[in-house]
Amino acid sequence: MAISVVIMIRSRNLFAVIVLSGIYSFLMATVLVAMDAVDVAMTEAAVGAGISTVLLLGALHLCRSDEAKPAHRPWLPLAVSVSTGALLIYGAFGLPDFNNPLSPIHQHVAPRYMANEVDVPNVVTAVLASFRGYDTLGETTVVFTAGAGIIALLRRRKKPGRDGETEK
Repeated sequence: MAISVVIMIRSRNLFAVIVLSGIYSFLMATVLVAMDAVDVAMTEAAVGAGISTVLLLGALHLCRSDEAKPAHRPWLPLAVSVSTGALLIYGAFGLPDFNNPLSPIHQHVAPRYMANEVDVPNVVTAVLASFRGYDTLGETTVVFTAGAGIIALLRRRKKPGRDGETEK
């Protein structure tokens, strides 16, 4: 995953960046499967590696495939990104150890969610299926509507050379 990120940062070819971001999303989905979050992994694979890659390739079809070189060095965005990353890493040190059965979430929140479900071994699946079903349906509707809108916008583009029309 780190190799794909470094290559994405250094590449000026937008097609390569889109393909590498799809590969990154797929690798992230495999990490989520290894962490027993299969439902989140399926969403990452479908949205991150699937729909996003296709939509970005469609958008790339409408523009040039090489990124223009910046007029100046983007030091301010780099500083904001590095400081945000440093704050996130600092905040992560305050979190309990991963998969620690004595962490507060496993002592107070998880038993309450699991008590309301029958035969659901995964806390994430129990929460999504029982407590966030309508929210998940709404998110799916928003993603589908956004995808349909982008496809409708891409289909409105006129083909050059037909009846003397130019590309719009």
